[in-house]
Amino acid sequence: MSTLRFHAVKESLTHSPKEVWENDRRSNLFGKNVFNEQAMRQHLTKDAFDGVMNAIWHGKKIDRTIADQVASSMKDWALSKGVTHYTHWFQPLTGATAEKHDAFFETTSSGASIEKFGGSQLVQQEPDASSFPSGGIRNTFEARGYTAWDPTSPAFIYGTTLCIPTIFVAYTGEALDYKTPLLRALQAVDAAATDVCKYFDKNVRKVSSSLGWEQEYFLVDKALALSRPDITLTGRTLLGHSSAKGQQLDDHYFGSIPTRALSFMRELETECMLLGIPVKTRHNEVAPNQFELAPIFEEANLAVDHNSLLMDIMGRVASKHNFKVLMHEKPFAGINGSGKHNNWSLSTDTGVNLLAPGKTPMSNLQFLTFFVNTIKAVNEHEALLRAAIASASNDHRLGANEAPPAIMSVFIGEQLTKVLEELEGVTKGKLSPEEKTELKLNVVGKIPDVLLDNTDRNRTSPFAFTGNKFEFRAVGSTANCGNPMTVLNTIVAKQLKDFKVEVDKLIDNKGLKKDEAVFNVLREYIKSSKRILFEGNGYDQSWEKEAEKRGLSNNKTTPEALKSKITKETIALFEEMNVMSAIETKARYEIEVEAYIMHIQIESRVLGDIARNHVVPTAVKYQNVLIENVKGLKEIFDKKFNEVSKEQLNLIEEISGHIEGINANVTKMIEERKKANAMQDIEDKAHSYCFNVRSLFDQIRYHCDKLELLVDDELWPLTKYRELLFTR
Repeated sequence: MSTLRFHAVKESLTHSPKEVWENDRRSNLFGKNVFNEQAMRQHLTKDAFDGVMNAIWHGKKIDRTIADQVASSMKDWALSKGVTHYTHWFQPLTGATAEKHDAFFETTSSGASIEKFGGSQLVQQEPDASSFPSGGIRNTFEARGYTAWDPTSPAFIYGTTLCIPTIFVAYTGEALDYKTPLLRALQAVDAAATDVCKYFDKNVRKVSSSLGWEQEYFLVDKALALSRPDITLTGRTLLGHSSAKGQQLDDHYFGSIPTRALSFMRELETECMLLGIPVKTRHNEVAPNQFELAPIFEEANLAVDHNSLLMDIMGRVASKHNFKVLMHEKPFAGINGSGKHNNWSLSTDTGVNLLAPGKTPMSNLQFLTFFVNTIKAVNEHEALLRAAIASASNDHRLGANEAPPAIMSVFIGEQLTKVLEELEGVTKGKLSPEEKTELKLNVVGKIPDVLLDNTDRNRTSPFAFTGNKFEFRAVGSTANCGNPMTVLNTIVAKQLKDFKVEVDKLIDNKGLKKDEAVFNVLREYIKSSKRILFEGNGYDQSWEKEAEKRGLSNNKTTPEALKSKITKETIALFEEMNVMSAIETKARYEIEVEAYIMHIQIESRVLGDIARNHVVPTAVKYQNVLIENVKGLKEIFDKKFNEVSKEQLNLIEEISGHIEGINANVTKMIEERKKANAMQDIEDKAHSYCFNVRSLFDQIRYHCDKLELLVDDELWPLTKYRELLFTR
């Protein structure tokens, strides 16, 4: 009997739901451990409070005196809640969060001790940054890097540590994190969108990008997960035959939440409430042991911080409930993977959602302006948008039956398609009074106040309009939302900037009125962006051929997709919008390619180890049992031996064939890995890992999974899919 597997199964059966007490209303808990506006009003002087608010809303610099006041008040607030340490909390390009804790504790010259925390410690720190990815910006022996306070994201307490959200930059000033380019992109879209909004409302002073993410994940019993080397080291199963029962009955989706999982969710949500993460929705997802959590929309920078924090909290809370959270986009073959849909919109400081149709012709013209410009932005930069969600793990999900394909397209629904078709027929130049009336009242006015249920959802669309927002559905569950949000906000900012130039030119040079100029430009955008609109099934192979005719990219692998990040057009785009310098753009490309190589390399090593050190010895052991059986049959039956031992002999031969298949392909994989490792060019290395190393995974898995069906269940060493997915 396989000791580890069955001990793990036995232990998992002892794990019962943990009792979770929820003694207070959510509204009373929300933000209790956050130094938010309410806490600042209570603890800061008026000058300090005004200084922080001006930094948040107007980007003004906080001077040293104000920083000292904020730090002192923040320290007193934190100490009153039992905090002992503080940290600059940041998001380096590893995909995880990072922190270095320092105690408030200081000694004095007289040998006494005090709690100390000043403005300089709040505003800036210098962590040892030598081992964080830099993409060649700096050498590993050059350790200096700086974290700098981001006042737009409030400090929070986790455990006994005050966490201060910060950006992370190199000694030479280049961004080494996800937050810095995102903040720049949000500034760019604010400026561009505000300028365009003034066509419709002169009172608009600021436009904010909002984000609502939907986090999908799997919960697996911790003992079972630890019994699998592949889950432990890669976050997914590299082999394993599918369970007889999977998701085919659709009985898990939106079903009653299992008791253990619900206990985990209740404690997780309490933690989220205390940290100001506005989680609202929880439910079973399609696959067994798969779930989803979603919050209320927030300003994009804060939403990105909250999602990064959430993923860390989920792991810690899950461990207390004897679970392991799997965030991988495809942890199990043959069933649904996990995504992180990014619901994106733009809102004004006057309280208007720019992607929500209004009740007046003017507000609907504003809606159409931002709606069409977003479509145009995606059309112009579809390959870059695909690159923004590229990763070794997301490659497994894109194009599978539950996720969008690698081809970027926009779904807007039947009714809005008709509206755009009518707008396409706008007369070039000045409009007649009748045409203006028709356009304003009949076409624009046909848009209903609420579009949420106006069209059916298209689950295969990577980028879908869902009533008052666009849903970027292709984002993977492990992703830091900062990456796709930086790209999306940048391309929309660029498009709105170009739109204003074109409209102003028609007004100034052609003598057109504002409405006429807007309609004329939108008409041309609609015509030039038709190729990106697709209402059909993304899984249909005919769509690939159609997309190719339309000139849309179809980059199915990360090495192919990432090349869009370093084209001349992309570098120029980020530089023009002041989001990233050429050095920062190229560095990120190198980091992401290197990360892809490392992921495939690790998976390759783990798969080779499991196949040769777990599967093959188990198959040989079972084969020896069969051989002994055959020898016994020979002694007993003699003349009837061939007749009575036929099935055993066939089984022995079949096992030998699969063992040979495993060893031959593992040997080939190792050789391909050696060739790839010897390559100096990073693109060549990534290509080799993708098409020469990774391509052997399925062949090795095929033979291993066949052996799982042949070998005695009590001998099989690896926890099976039926145990991983149905132990609750």
